[in-house]
Amino acid sequence: MTEIAFRSATELAATVRQREISSRELLDLYVERIERYDPVLNAVVVRRYEEARQRAEAADAATAAGEEWGPLHGVPMTIKEAFDWVGTPTTRGLVRLADNYPETNAEVVDSLLGAGAVIFGKTNVPALLADWQSFNDVSGTTSNPWDPNLVPGGSSGGSAAALAAGLTGLELGSDIGGSIRNPAHYCGVFGHKPTMGLVSNRGPDRPGQHASSDMSVIGPMARSTTDLEVTLDVIAGPSKLDRRGWHLDLPTPPRRAPSDWRVAVMLDSPCCAQDDELTEHLLGVVDSLRDLGMHVDEAARPSVDMERAHHVFWLLLRAATGVHTSDEEYDSHELGVAAWEQGDRSYRAYADRGTTLTHREWFQLHDERERMRLAWADFFEGFDLLLCPAAASTAFPHDHEGERPERTIIVSGRSEPAPDQLFWAGISSTVYLPSTVAPVGLTRSGMPCGVQIIAPYLRDRDSLAFARLIEGELGGFITPPGYE
Repeated sequence: MTEIAFRSATELAATVRQREISSRELLDLYVERIERYDPVLNAVVVRRYEEARQRAEAADAATAAGEEWGPLHGVPMTIKEAFDWVGTPTTRGLVRLADNYPETNAEVVDSLLGAGAVIFGKTNVPALLADWQSFNDVSGTTSNPWDPNLVPGGSSGGSAAALAAGLTGLELGSDIGGSIRNPAHYCGVFGHKPTMGLVSNRGPDRPGQHASSDMSVIGPMARSTTDLEVTLDVIAGPSKLDRRGWHLDLPTPPRRAPSDWRVAVMLDSPCCAQDDELTEHLLGVVDSLRDLGMHVDEAARPSVDMERAHHVFWLLLRAATGVHTSDEEYDSHELGVAAWEQGDRSYRAYADRGTTLTHREWFQLHDERERMRLAWADFFEGFDLLLCPAAASTAFPHDHEGERPERTIIVSGRSEPAPDQLFWAGISSTVYLPSTVAPVGLTRSGMPCGVQIIAPYLRDRDSLAFARLIEGELGGFITPPGYE
């Protein structure tokens, strides 16, 4: 039964439809694994077993009657804590939201249920979804299945940890600053950040907020590329307000041999130090792709000032997240702008400046972003994809001291500012591009790592197709030791 826990969601749905195993048996298997492994990991922090058992039994009854609910029929799965799901609190890791029980589901949650999924729990996040580790005062700290002394990433850290440990069949995450891609990389699973606007954001934001945040997207996380593809098809499309006027028709990539792909590679950044061991491993991956006959160019870049793009991302990111601040917090950011005006360019100074931008100032940055988007579009006339890291290193030790702007991580034996590695998140987020993270084996230290695959605007299926190629050629998901 352990092997079944690590099957892809699409395989699980097939076994349920073919009556090889029941949805209820699958659910009980994941519950048993949570009871055994989650005391150490603390990944699944909200659990609705009884309601899920009723739904699983209904799915089995439908199977017996020859009915099929959809492509995820009977698949037990969890979702990130930030998604509204009736009957459960949406706290975003904040004690003051402990009693925030939404009256309606997020639209993506309804889409998953409509496709037949059996949602049985929620997974942990950092407070305000604002960290690359996952700890908060509501649900505690989540650890990495590969080493409980290390972080699983964030903000979809509980999602990635649960998948890697075989505690769930499928996951749903969100991403504005690497929150799908970073945990996927740290825990060795697959994750897809869709093109901005491809998936409805209705439901996952703060109580009373109806407008979507700039750059914020919702996407699937899984143990296989096929699961990403199937789940993206389930959740993608217009919101309820838009459905009467338009529909989604994503381009389908042509069938390609490895030698048909034109791939650019960027493994270093002008804005953050890069771990030597991680770079060494990714260079080996690039060599393997070249051995397959792929056209690989390690010098090609879009006509974009990458350092300026990084700083534009910081400002736009903090403008997007800053709308949630209280009046008192906003006032403190206004006070901090004085340091910016005196030349301070620390991450905290960017946070103060971004949070207090006027609309005119924001629009000037947005217009600069649009020029970058055009440059990226020109770049992709000559290349299918850009491959790059998802982060500056593999997973790092837990560190809850102080605030994120002042924390550091160790990169190649040197202490580096933690926010710097947001470069690898912003490279695609700023310009609304889709990117998929695919696991590409273990580094010399035995830690999983992924490669970030950036595709042109609305060419989500291209990065997913390439991830499927990598999965087939380089091995894909690996079960962490001790969870087999």
